[in-house]
Amino acid sequence: MEKRKSSSIASVPSQTTLNMSSMVTLAEKDPDAIYDPFAHRDTSNQYSNMGALAHLLKGSLGSGILAMPMAFMNGGLVFGFIGTFVIGFICTHCVQILVESAQTLCVRLRIPALDMSGTAEKAFSSGPRALRPYARIAGNFVTTSLFCTYYFGLSAYVVFMAESIKQCMEQWVGKPELPDISVTRVYIALLIVLLVPLNLIRKLKQLVPFSMAANMCIVVGFTITLYYLFNEIHDPAADNLNLTTSLKGLPIFFATVLFAMEGIGTVMPVENTMRNPTRLVGWNGVLTIAMVVVVILFALMGFFGYLRYGEKVQLGSLTLNLPADEIPAQIVKLLLAVAILFTYPLQMYVAIGIMWDVLEPHVSSAWHASAQVAMRVLMVVGTIVVALAVPNLGPVISLIGALFFSTLGLFIPAVVELATRWQEGAGFSRTNTYLALKNGTLVVLSLLSIVAGTYSSVLDIIHAYSESGKPQES
Repeated sequence: MEKRKSSSIASVPSQTTLNMSSMVTLAEKDPDAIYDPFAHRDTSNQYSNMGALAHLLKGSLGSGILAMPMAFMNGGLVFGFIGTFVIGFICTHCVQILVESAQTLCVRLRIPALDMSGTAEKAFSSGPRALRPYARIAGNFVTTSLFCTYYFGLSAYVVFMAESIKQCMEQWVGKPELPDISVTRVYIALLIVLLVPLNLIRKLKQLVPFSMAANMCIVVGFTITLYYLFNEIHDPAADNLNLTTSLKGLPIFFATVLFAMEGIGTVMPVENTMRNPTRLVGWNGVLTIAMVVVVILFALMGFFGYLRYGEKVQLGSLTLNLPADEIPAQIVKLLLAVAILFTYPLQMYVAIGIMWDVLEPHVSSAWHASAQVAMRVLMVVGTIVVALAVPNLGPVISLIGALFFSTLGLFIPAVVELATRWQEGAGFSRTNTYLALKNGTLVVLSLLSIVAGTYSSVLDIIHAYSESGKPQES
């Protein structure tokens, strides 16, 4: 899939970072000269390096950071701190190799830009002969993975909003005589009244005010949360902290950190709209700087959040541990619920675009408007139904991280780089051996995360319903 729009996921290689002006001149004189994809991109609305850094930070520093204390509960205080940096390094490397692979393909195939699924398809179609028949399948697989990652991640958003509103309402009007999880389901169902109208907005530009409001809510909410976090470093009730992980906790820790940290869907569009895309990758590139900041913040939030609240962080979000009877804590919960509410249509926008590309050819042009409305409503209802089925934030986060973020963030970049850089006919040369060992390790790691993380998360979900034949209190 080839795109020249700024919304596409583009790329171009660190190996080809030559003087761009000379490349363009050569290309004009000699059609066989090195192709410069940057010279053929839309130059309007391009980001500076600082602008790209801001967008990368905004894409990664979302509500997922609030799940880091729960990750540390499963990973242990010491192992979790070290493990967060290790996972951060792996995530950064995987995004880098995906961007570099796409950049390499742009130069090799003389294409201005490629989105993520297009990168996979072109890697297979121009790679080793054995892979070429599967090029279309590879592209469709990536598209499906993107859809699932964005779409099912919204179910965690719904549960978070419902839990936050529930805690505030119980403090204001009292707790009803119902199982805790049933009350959560009531609030989940009521959210459809707000979510459907927001997701009927079709133009991305019209969502900008909501994005700005969400950012302001997040800044204020995080500031108050940090006050509570450092006001008393250790809660006396939060004793018996785990220092290391367990066989059961390790996959949940890994999947939760992936869910919180992985921003591969944000990185690729930013590269396509950078004024100087060659500055994105590399050890001192914009991506590395952004990820260093993100990993440090995530590690500190996880460490001090778990140190402060201990086993109580199992609720899935740090804000749900704040004192329910204090006004500032109630403000935080409402602000972050509003922030997630306004972020929801932005995340859904990606999933809607993918789904509409599939449905549009099968719908008569006279019915496009009605079909769009019906599709948007049904997609919102779908996230509500998933949230109603599993209204426990912690297991939902780890399950989504294990299934979808492991696939999108680890498996796909490893396979794409292997297909792009494999030297056919060279056998197990030094380059091929290195590629096979490194990317084979990443593939195995992703598969272990998918299997073990899904298994542990499903066990947690079953446990939530197993006691006395009814849901466990969250």
